[in-house]
Amino acid sequence: MDLFEFSRQEEIKKEAPLAARMRPRTLDEFVGQEHIIGPGRLLRRAIEVDRLFTSILFWGPPGVGKTTLASVIAQTTRARFETLNAVLAGVADLRKLVEAARERRAMYGQRTLLMVDEIHRWNKAQQDGLLPVVEDGTITLIGATTENPYFSIISPLLSRSRIFRFHALEVDAIKTLVIRALEDPERGYGKRDIMLDEDALAHLADFADGDVRSALNALELAVESTPPDAEGRQQITLSVAEESIQRRAMQYDRSGDEHYNTASAFIKSLRGSDPDAALYYLAKMVLAGEDPRFILRRMLISAAEDIGLASPMAIAVVSACAHAFEWVGMPEGQYHLAEAALYLATAPKSNSAGAYWKARGYVEEQGYLPPPTYLRDENTLLREERKGSPAYKYPHDYEGGWVNQRYLPEGVPGGWYQPKENGYEQRIAEFIRKVREIQK
Repeated sequence: MDLFEFSRQEEIKKEAPLAARMRPRTLDEFVGQEHIIGPGRLLRRAIEVDRLFTSILFWGPPGVGKTTLASVIAQTTRARFETLNAVLAGVADLRKLVEAARERRAMYGQRTLLMVDEIHRWNKAQQDGLLPVVEDGTITLIGATTENPYFSIISPLLSRSRIFRFHALEVDAIKTLVIRALEDPERGYGKRDIMLDEDALAHLADFADGDVRSALNALELAVESTPPDAEGRQQITLSVAEESIQRRAMQYDRSGDEHYNTASAFIKSLRGSDPDAALYYLAKMVLAGEDPRFILRRMLISAAEDIGLASPMAIAVVSACAHAFEWVGMPEGQYHLAEAALYLATAPKSNSAGAYWKARGYVEEQGYLPPPTYLRDENTLLREERKGSPAYKYPHDYEGGWVNQRYLPEGVPGGWYQPKENGYEQRIAEFIRKVREIQK
């Protein structure tokens, strides 16, 4: 690198966003994730003595320090540190990097650490390309992912890696990093006369929702857009902070962990008859941009799976709300989402429709037996079969529209459907008890 290139690189660093400039350079500057990098922890000890030989995966939401910790490792290790972004790089880039790593190892005995950001973006074939070089030690992998690695990373690579889960940063940790950015004279705003009100700091830290990058981006916007007063001081008030970060930086990806976790909590709240919790998770999904049709599909399933015949109108109400939503759309369609959720959450519950899976399991395990002859289509029967078969009893010819006759094949025990004593299904349970008593 010549003098002009070095000067240009330094200029680029100065012009980088505040969040990039304030990235910690040492373990002592690193804030949060004490369960991973706190004093005496395994990973910290390995980094401090430069003995990171096992491949590792950093898993967690955005803005919590995954890439930052990788850059700290790059600053402290004597190994060659290389980076790839899985969004931009492919197998050809990896192959070129591996060839250079093998050459360095053969000629100088130097190890290579490879940081692959957003590694979940690589497909199976691309991830397979890492296996041989991770296996033989040519490369020590540091992968960063916002997706659950047990779903997004191939099993052979998982078995060769240690997984560290990063959590959303606490409010106090974000406050510490925001204050550090204000006071740092080299990379932050320490050379400026800036007064950040306490309630403005609290708002930035709270609304960042665990993502320090969001808080620092908002701080940068607030500082750069606020003119100094006559004395040269920039006052960052609560109203300025509210303008800089107007919505919470919700950690939500429609294909990621938070999508599944929130949807799971929503359905379990409906099942558990907690309307407030159901509305809470519904609001989270809507605010995060979840597809309302996905939410309605989940509620249609719940109407049959968790409510069923305890409230037969549940499926009709949710279907009607889904139909109304298609006509109305957003934002008014949120009323129909809420109505469906509240109906399900407050309806009596029964999972008796799950009896189907017991019947299906019996057929899969025991095989299928044909129905009694008198239940079959007469056009499929031979004359001899018709003569030797009992006559079919038409239920409507009998009092109450019911007659005692066997419908299951001989030898099939049945008994899978067990109605609950909830809501409308209480009436069904009483009827089924009488029928089964007669059929004994």
